[in-house]
Amino acid sequence: MLLPPPDKKLKDVEISFPIVYGTISFWLGKKASEYNSHKWTVYVRSATNEDLSVIVKRVVFQLHPSFTNPTRVVEQPPFELSESGWGEFEIAITLYFHSDVCEKRLDLFHQLKLYPEEDTGPQSTKKPVVVETYDEIVFPDPTEAFFHRVQNHPAATVPSGK
Repeated sequence: MLLPPPDKKLKDVEISFPIVYGTISFWLGKKASEYNSHKWTVYVRSATNEDLSVIVKRVVFQLHPSFTNPTRVVEQPPFELSESGWGEFEIAITLYFHSDVCEKRLDLFHQLKLYPEEDTGPQSTKKPVVVETYDEIVFPDPTEAFFHRVQNHPAATVPSGK
């Protein structure tokens, strides 16, 4: 029996992965100093908390240039990074996919938010500031190898009947 080449494309098929990316920050309260007032984590994860390493090879987080080694690479889940500081800034998040998934990278941008909105009351060490974005990564015309690898993955939305 001849198997189709693994790089054969499936036309008119789309595979999508719902994701969430964002930050959670905590005020350090009495432990806060002028240049170190918050602890925070930036992350990319499946919207259903499933393992994204089935598609994601690595994630690069580009922090503000004032950080030591502002380009941080995470090569295995969880795709997140924790730091501390005092200022808000935009974080560039770049997703690199496995070679059978997609040749292109995906660039995302997220604004780190440390301080709650005015109407939510004063800062508290018990109430984090969470800002996250829901999105879907869509892979049109996937290879057969990729399709078969993820067709039963809980994070993937795969058309049935193919």
